Amino acid sequence: MIYGVKVKQLKAIPDERGRLMEVLRSDEPFFEGFGQVYVTTCLPGFAKAWHYHRIQSDFFTCVKGRMRLVLFDSREGSPTRNEIQEFVISMDENPVLVKIPPGVYHGFECASAEEAVVVNIPDRSYNRPPFSHEKPDEYRLPFDAIEIPYKWKANKGG
Repeated sequence: MIYGVKVKQLKAIPDERGRLMEVLRSDEPFFEGFGQVYVTTCLPGFAKAWHYHRIQSDFFTCVKGRMRLVLFDSREGSPTRNEIQEFVISMDENPVLVKIPPGVYHGFECASAEEAVVVNIPDRSYNRPPFSHEKPDEYRLPFDAIEIPYKWKANKGG
């Protein structure tokens, strides 16, 4: 496990109307703070990668389809520097919430025949000072960056 990454097992509770799944609660040790909640999707054949944050932690889960989440630890001084970690997350097969700490590159691809729907609950708002929409706490590499020793199954990225 990459240093600082945490995984919380989630559970979908079904009834005759559908399912309910608690993702993150403010009264549990996993919770660090609230910035925003957003939903993003990824289509089959695509990867959304790579980026990291200097200050923000991300909390990712997949609520529809399947997502392959990949982490790369490039942090100086980290005991897991240069390690890759991969998760395949889905509400049906592997419902987990993954905490991605600052400084860890991450990206994901759709790992199902249908669109993957991903929820992220970062602990900071996207444009929280000293950052802005024009200059966010987000540092990017292309999805096929040679600096990261990982080959996506998807053939398109961004």
